[in-house]
Amino acid sequence: MSGLLALLDDVAAIAKIAAASVDDVMGQAVKASTKAAGAVIDDAAVTPKYLHGFSAERELPIVWKIARGSLFNKIVILLPIALLLSAFLPMLIYPLLMLGGGYLCYEGAEKVWHALSPKHHDQADAVAKMEKTGAHLEEQKVKGAIKTDFILSAEIMTIVLSALPEGQPFWLQAAALGVAGILITLAVYGAVALIVKADDLGLAMADHGRLGITRRLGAFIVRAMPVFMQLLIIVGTAAMIWVGGSILVHGLHELGWHLPYDTIHHIAVDLASGAADLAGAVEWTVTAFLDGVIGLIAGAILIPVVGAVSGLFGKKPAH
Repeated sequence: MSGLLALLDDVAAIAKIAAASVDDVMGQAVKASTKAAGAVIDDAAVTPKYLHGFSAERELPIVWKIARGSLFNKIVILLPIALLLSAFLPMLIYPLLMLGGGYLCYEGAEKVWHALSPKHHDQADAVAKMEKTGAHLEEQKVKGAIKTDFILSAEIMTIVLSALPEGQPFWLQAAALGVAGILITLAVYGAVALIVKADDLGLAMADHGRLGITRRLGAFIVRAMPVFMQLLIIVGTAAMIWVGGSILVHGLHELGWHLPYDTIHHIAVDLASGAADLAGAVEWTVTAFLDGVIGLIAGAILIPVVGAVSGLFGKKPAH
């Protein structure tokens, strides 16, 4: 009996340690995830544009496909890579992030160029629409969304990793990073699902609402959602350019070229100095705008570069 009681005491002690470890993992994951809030918002803003043009019944299945791809990106690919790079090759983290930032700048700038010169793309778009119909178009859109998500997820996971306390056990770091990746993915694609189905909710309210105010609110949502979705596409493109430019600026700063970062910082601080209580907001806005300018310039430079490289291999750049 005494041996059994001792065993139960040991089990209870182990359970307390395990519970404390779980609390530690969850606490660190949530706290570190908040550091990546900007990139998370960008991810949520970018994704809905890939659902544009699909029927209502295909929206949630497409969101689910992209969410699964995002989880695979974070947990299966990026988590091990982040841990290995952090442990053995930390000097490669920022160069690899900058490659991803350059890709985001290119994608965003290409979409701006497409919007400014639609005639330039009319023939190519007509061919693309003939070639990519139905399931093929959906597959291409999902692949494009997952590819863009990979870059944003890489930034998110890197920010989360950098926010975790140093010197902790490897397993705790890995667990916190994994939990953060899952929580962020659920938050992003849960929000995306709510956004893309808001018009269906509005239609149901307008048709079946018992109160007049409910029906009017539903009708307003139905009318507003096309404008909101178009605005979200614009915000998503701007977010790609901003995040890409921010990655490039911060990467160059970490690698030793401080001029872009210091110039943007000084301009933002100078403009914010006279804003009193709004100084923080002004500084952030100016920094984000100038990061976006850098991203747009970098993307504009990359458009002909990518076109030339694609031409060498006989391939047309993906839009």
